[in-house]
Amino acid sequence: MRRALPVVSGVVLILAGLVLIARSDAFAPVAPTFEPTPLPTAVVTPSPTPTAALGTPSPAPSPTPTRDPRAPIPDGYRVQIPRLGIDLPISEGDLVRDVDQQRTPENFAFHYPGTSIPGRGSNTYLYAHARVGMFLSLWNARPGDEIYVSTPDLRALRYVVTEVHPRVAVTETSWVLPTIDERLTLQTSTGPNPGDPRFVVVAVPMT
Repeated sequence: MRRALPVVSGVVLILAGLVLIARSDAFAPVAPTFEPTPLPTAVVTPSPTPTAALGTPSPAPSPTPTRDPRAPIPDGYRVQIPRLGIDLPISEGDLVRDVDQQRTPENFAFHYPGTSIPGRGSNTYLYAHARVGMFLSLWNARPGDEIYVSTPDLRALRYVVTEVHPRVAVTETSWVLPTIDERLTLQTSTGPNPGDPRFVVVAVPMT
């Protein structure tokens, strides 16, 4: 019986040790688990589209230029060159009648269509027959001659001759082009044929 007690005591001690081992495993430290923190997502809010405020006035239109070189010349203009005895009313030209058909009327100086009205700051081109009482005496023009253009509102525009070109080819059309300065270009013929050279005189406003 005395021998059985030590055996029982040893068994009890073994069981107690197993219990302690089981308890120590139950409380063993566990490595922590980390959940990754989600990165912040940028939220882009679209900017509002600018809209015109109600009642905002529209930009004012650009002013219409007062000079329109394409306009026909009104009635009431007259060209005079006192030294040469030239004094003619000015009428609007007709290129079909005057150039294509060669039927330019007499007793007028004609305004070349599309060139400037006198006094509007560009090139005014006038032409007439080389006949007595018309532009025949233009052949005798010289620099310094005075030219007057009277207007329907009774103004007198004064010009002075600066250039005389006695033989200009009919194919030379640059004389009718607009210019950046005010000028008066007068033209007549030098012979009876359409291909004969032209006689051209240029005048500028008197200062």
